[in-house]
Amino acid sequence: MEKQRLIVDYKNITPEQLQILTDKYPEGFDPDDMIVYKNSEGKTVRTIPLETETTKYLFKISTELERKAQAFLDDEDDQEDTVGDEEDTPDTDAVEEVEED
Repeated sequence: MEKQRLIVDYKNITPEQLQILTDKYPEGFDPDDMIVYKNSEGKTVRTIPLETETTKYLFKISTELERKAQAFLDDEDDQEDTVGDEEDTPDTDAVEEVEED
């Protein structure tokens, strides 16, 4: 069975697609990763390819998509930092009392 092919504009990207995209490109998009072509209106379109088990995507690149991807990654980092902070917090219930002579 042939994979479905989709071109996705940043306005229509789902949270699941954004997760897949940021997993593949956690450091952002490099110009070497992009596919550039002219659309039917003669406008230059920059896209990032991404392939899953069932679908081949071309995500249209814009400053808005790059902003969304960075915000998504920042949110993930904040969540990881919060979890790490909770684990590093000492347990005050485990403090032992010391008797003085």
